[in-house]
Amino acid sequence: MKIAVSAASGRLGHAIISELITITEIENIVAIVRDPAKLKIGQIETRVADYQSLEEMDAALQGIDTLIIISAPVAEGGDRLQLHRNVINAAVSAGVGKLIYTSLISNGGEASTLFSDFASINRRTEEYVKGSGLKWIIARNGLYLDLDVVQIRAAADADGLSQNNGNEGRCGYISISELAYAYARLATNDSCNGKILNLTGPCYTQTELVESANEVYGIEVTYEPISVEDNIKRLCEIPFFATRGKDVINMLCGCFQCIENNIFDVPSDYLAACGREPLILTKQMKTLLFPKEK
Repeated sequence: MKIAVSAASGRLGHAIISELITITEIENIVAIVRDPAKLKIGQIETRVADYQSLEEMDAALQGIDTLIIISAPVAEGGDRLQLHRNVINAAVSAGVGKLIYTSLISNGGEASTLFSDFASINRRTEEYVKGSGLKWIIARNGLYLDLDVVQIRAAADADGLSQNNGNEGRCGYISISELAYAYARLATNDSCNGKILNLTGPCYTQTELVESANEVYGIEVTYEPISVEDNIKRLCEIPFFATRGKDVINMLCGCFQCIENNIFDVPSDYLAACGREPLILTKQMKTLLFPKEK
């Protein structure tokens, strides 16, 4: 059985392939990328294709049984819904048997937030997957724990304040490695076919997240809620975010609006997907590696 991962050179794609290697033969795994030089895993069959090209994706998906479709990033612009449809249409044309789409958690209350457009594309893609005629799984990811921990640790090296507009709402977080563990099992098992799954752990407030990071990393950071307007201004002044553009910044602040309003406070289906519960938050944090620790 051939399993392909699209957009495989990104963080989640790399992690999924690394996990697949541990449970299936390496010749069963295919990485689909735009730039093979960005794939840092050797001995994997690599096929080149861009979400923008239906023809490239069709060729890349020949002989594939299961495809894990990683959502197109906001930072790269373009019509994300059409990009997703291109991949799905190519999968149908190429005779792929099963689609697994990486979506995002939500209880459906994001319409009044800056996250609304992003969420709408996810949900419309989900409907397109379900209407494809192929076997499918919709996997809705919790927020990446890795990314928020980076910001908390950066705050420890700066003024000791972790600021955003999430306030004390609850949100499901999960590490990229725990997501990869789940996707590898979903790709090699049909028990969850036809299901929508929330791949996340328990939900936490921003204060609880920061306190856990303080405990794990031996740092001293305090969480300070700020308004959405102030958070947009703050992110615009940070080069890492500013270079990614206004759409990305608005999407991120929209995420925190969702957190504030408990829109990402959803039940977890991780046990059903994997056969085990996700690692507890502090254990997930301990598995994260950062450049100075490698």
